[in-house]
Amino acid sequence: MAGHSKFKNIMHRKGAQDKKRAKVFSKLSREITTAAKMGTPDPDMNPRLRLAVKAAKAQSMPKDNIDRAIKKSEEAGGDSFEEVRYEGFGTGGVGVIVEALTDNRNRTAGDVRSTFAKAGGNLGESGSVSFMFDHVGEIIFEASVASADDMFEAAIEAGADDCESDEDEHVLYCATDALNEVNTNLEAKFGEAKSMGFTWKPQNSIELNEDKAAKLLKMIDTLEDSDDVQNVYANFDISDEVMAKLGG
Repeated sequence: MAGHSKFKNIMHRKGAQDKKRAKVFSKLSREITTAAKMGTPDPDMNPRLRLAVKAAKAQSMPKDNIDRAIKKSEEAGGDSFEEVRYEGFGTGGVGVIVEALTDNRNRTAGDVRSTFAKAGGNLGESGSVSFMFDHVGEIIFEASVASADDMFEAAIEAGADDCESDEDEHVLYCATDALNEVNTNLEAKFGEAKSMGFTWKPQNSIELNEDKAAKLLKMIDTLEDSDDVQNVYANFDISDEVMAKLGG
């Protein structure tokens, strides 16, 4: 999912709410298994696994599913996934970052390249897009837990770098290595966060007209529908007028 922006909001309305829960759980399970295999199956001793489990719980993933995904990492000859990041450009020159966990790099690369090409975009070299983003920690709370001013003050005190609020939620950003500490400090005050994790936050956004926005959103929907793709980020924005036309 992209960073906090109107794009993210419209994706929630148009895509996330009607995504099949099974597919969401499949992606979460893949991350949990990979995290456990790369470190230890104990979340208390494995920061990445702890983060993956938190993300799964935020999506109401059953404990049995989480435990099963962790145990999968200990199975001999079990699935082994490789982390791959693709960078490219979509319509309107928008930068797009695709994070994947795959057991077949050639298959995933072909699928991602084909999706970009069909949407009038193209894949670039590693680093061709990511320099336009900041890799940061992201924590999201429901808007109802505090006022914008109170959340901003609490965020800074907890060690976050910034906080953006709207009528739906508060989105806090921090350094990647401070994510767990900041989240722990904030949850002690406001309860469990809606979600937390790492994100690629655009340094600047490109505003798109209706046609280009629709084309790019369709491309991102296709990418996110892939079992191999974990996250998609893009540096574009949509005006209220265009959002209304798109049904957001």
